[in-house]
Amino acid sequence: MNSSAPVVGIIIGSQSDWDVMRHCQETLEKLGVGCETRIISAHRTPRRLDEYASNAKTRGLKVIIAGAGMAAALPGSAAALTPLPVLGVPMEGKMMGGLDAMLAMIQMPGGVPVGTLGLGNAGAKNAALLAAAIIALSDETVAQALDAFREEQTNAVPETPPGD
Repeated sequence: MNSSAPVVGIIIGSQSDWDVMRHCQETLEKLGVGCETRIISAHRTPRRLDEYASNAKTRGLKVIIAGAGMAAALPGSAAALTPLPVLGVPMEGKMMGGLDAMLAMIQMPGGVPVGTLGLGNAGAKNAALLAAAIIALSDETVAQALDAFREEQTNAVPETPPGD
C-alpha cells in the first residue's frame, strides 16, 4: 500500500474480484496515488457500503473505483451515496462473459452517474489511470507521474518489428 493518505477508494464486491482489481491498486501505487481497498457487497453488506460511501469524502477520498460482477450493483449503489466520482469496473462472468455487469453499470438512471470502464485487467488498469487523471487536475505530483507513465508507455512501443 502506498504510504501517502488514500485519495482513491477501491471497493470490490467479493474476494474473487481481487485477481482483477489488484491491477487497479498496483497502477495507482506505481503513480504514487494513495489508495485503500475494501470488500463491500451491495447485497450482502449494505450497511458497510452505506458507511463507506457516505463518509468517503469527509475521510479525504476524491474518487471511488468499484469492481463488481453479476448484478453489478456496487458502483451504482456507491454513486447514490456519495458526491464523489465513481468509476465502475465490470467483472467477467460465467453467464454472459461480463456483459451483464457492464450493462448494469452503463444503464444508470439519470442523476446517478457511474463512469464505466472495460472488463477485466485492462478495465481495472484504466480505472486507475482515469482516477489518477482526475486527481492530477489538482495535484501536480500526480500529474507529473501520469505524464511520465504515458511517456514510458509510448517509448516502450518499437517503431519497427524485430528483424526489420
